[in-house]
Amino acid sequence: MSLYIGIDYHKPYNLAAYFWSKAHSFLIAKSRQKNSSLIKPCLGCDHSQGEWVPNKLGPLYNGTTCDTIKQGQNCVVYGRPDKDYLHWRWSPKNCKLPRFDPRNFLKLLKNKHIAFVGDSLARNQLESMLCMISTVSKPNLYYTDGEDNKFRKWYIPSHNLNVSIYWSPFLVKGVEKTNENNFNTLYLDLVDEKWAKELKNMDFLVFSIGHWYLHPAIYHYKNSVLGCHFRENCTEIGFFDVFGKALKTAFLSVIDRKALDKNAISVFLTTFSPAHFEGEWDKFGACAKTRPYKESEMILDGAIEEMRRIGVVELKEAKIRAKGFGNNNVRFEGLDITKLALLRPDGHPGPYMNAFPFANGISERVQNDCVHWCLPGPIDTWNEILFDVIKRWDKGKIL
Repeated sequence: MSLYIGIDYHKPYNLAAYFWSKAHSFLIAKSRQKNSSLIKPCLGCDHSQGEWVPNKLGPLYNGTTCDTIKQGQNCVVYGRPDKDYLHWRWSPKNCKLPRFDPRNFLKLLKNKHIAFVGDSLARNQLESMLCMISTVSKPNLYYTDGEDNKFRKWYIPSHNLNVSIYWSPFLVKGVEKTNENNFNTLYLDLVDEKWAKELKNMDFLVFSIGHWYLHPAIYHYKNSVLGCHFRENCTEIGFFDVFGKALKTAFLSVIDRKALDKNAISVFLTTFSPAHFEGEWDKFGACAKTRPYKESEMILDGAIEEMRRIGVVELKEAKIRAKGFGNNNVRFEGLDITKLALLRPDGHPGPYMNAFPFANGISERVQNDCVHWCLPGPIDTWNEILFDVIKRWDKGKIL
């Protein structure tokens, strides 16, 4: 375990640069062969292909008008000096992505419950949505639980809308690493009941996971040890296949449980959101870019492409299973953000995960968050896609 000396295992972004460099080199040739036959979600609009274009309007909210932003992602308030990253919009190639309309969004979700389930990027996306909603109707926080408020619920009385976040970094049953045991333990055939037991009360469900699968882990499947990742004296099986097994378990649990009740649910999977570390995570300039990449400058391949592909494949299979079981109460769709996120190295907090990190001058070593996204920032686009899909469903434009 000497490779991990000095790394805080409780901070996923601390490990991301190391693990992603290993995973990328291992899979790069294999995944490039698959690019030609990449499976895309069946949408009326393919949001995954396009370019970032300049946008004079800027975001709907800012770091002082929204009180649900996690402090380490409030980049402007924490002293980030450049503002250009706030003035880009995603423009799909074959359709138009509308600006998020909070009034229309609330109208579409009136009398509903939307839940975000996953890791800290699920929380990142949730807080983006709440900030945009709060420009027209303030969400009332009425429930908190867990360390760092990992379980929270809000109520928006103007539209009788409930919004919630469930911490579940694997979606399946798991025991997270501790200071004593620096590895996760996953039970890939058992769903995480922390969120699954609440399915009967959900109308919209947004899954977002991935980065916790990079960590050292031991995997259990059907009462036996399947293998491990970065564990000594245990068969190394990586994390790609087990990531797919976990998604399959989660999707099947939704289908099975919703077959027993009459309430419909729409399930979204936000595809993998890549990190942008350049070198060591705690070195000055780890993610210092201030403009998006052009499409020609960054190829979707390697481990990032594989994580995205696995999610899309499992999503497609879940759609087929739901139809095969005659379950019309469950609808699956993807928020295919991996490519557009890959093109935004400028959208992370970087050193501004801490307030005014250079107040006393620039040092060679500084903590960087190149995993999560500034709020406001590119992640607001994830929710614009969510809004567009729900709106198209409402208008009957998606089969």
